[in-house]
Amino acid sequence: MAYDKFELPSSGLAEDILAQFIEKAQSETDHNRTDERKEQSEATFHLVTFQLGQEEYGIEIASVQEIIRATDITPVPGAPNHVRGVINLRGKIIPVVDLRTRFALPQAEANDSQRIVVIELKEKRIGMLVDGVSQVIRIPAGIVEEMPEEATNVAENFIKGVGKLDNRLVIILDLNKSLLII
Repeated sequence: MAYDKFELPSSGLAEDILAQFIEKAQSETDHNRTDERKEQSEATFHLVTFQLGQEEYGIEIASVQEIIRATDITPVPGAPNHVRGVINLRGKIIPVVDLRTRFALPQAEANDSQRIVVIELKEKRIGMLVDGVSQVIRIPAGIVEEMPEEATNVAENFIKGVGKLDNRLVIILDLNKSLLII
């Protein structure tokens, strides 16, 4: 067991020794708190953002495998309503979830800006049909807030948090909940 060495104060009084010990302990505690705050302020969400209607959403970039044009999606009989169908991506059959349907948003006409964001989730590849992909951004964790309970249906809360940027909000999705294919 290692012991810290203290220089005895010239008075040799126990009060002075205790004061010196407390001062050192407080200094270490303050230093540790500063380090924790620094780590929290440096934590960031690295997101790929996309649109659904007028809203901007984000998902962790580490989950994204690729982004492709929305091409021929083959419907699958008996699939859940939010599963638009499947695509053949370099020999792999990938289900495509229509996020508009999944989030109970009105349907939009197909257009050239629609994309399929292919993600890997629990060792499975899944495509997400979105209106358009915006950009890759980093959002400090300090400006991301949880979605208020009053604003969501608890059973279908797909939202991990909301990033507050200068003049916009980015809704950060929880992929485990938003892409359920059951």
